[in-house]
Amino acid sequence: MTKGPVRLDVAVSYALPRAGLPAAVSFRRWVAAALEGRIREADLAIRLVDAREGRSLNRHYRGKDYATNVLSFPAEIPEGLPKGVKFPLLGDLVICAPVVAREAGEQRKALNAHYAHLTVHGVLHLLGWDHEDDKEAEAMEQLEREILAELGIADPYAGER
Repeated sequence: MTKGPVRLDVAVSYALPRAGLPAAVSFRRWVAAALEGRIREADLAIRLVDAREGRSLNRHYRGKDYATNVLSFPAEIPEGLPKGVKFPLLGDLVICAPVVAREAGEQRKALNAHYAHLTVHGVLHLLGWDHEDDKEAEAMEQLEREILAELGIADPYAGER
């Protein structure tokens, strides 16, 4: 665990109209919460996309022909960096706004709370967390609950089991 504030560079881009979408400052706050105590500095990009782009990216990178809520692309750190050189590039998140809005409605969750959850979830993937089996999933979900609670957001998994 690292102590102290995280030095963050979060680039947020909107590939669709911004009306109704969280502001970049909200995404930065959610990213900072996910990284607090885990990493000292990080650079990452978040791109909000429409269903067409979300589907295209999911098909290309995961072989799944549908738009999904969040895609995480961890940075590929170049080999051969001199000893002691830190490379803060964490990676990229792609969030599909129409999918997030649909899920929030279906799950009866506040839209911003769902964006916060998916941002935290995506950042944890960038840090190497996964949910390939039940044990990994429970550990990752518990960490998400703790981070979101610090942000004043209710357990996103309540009522699912």
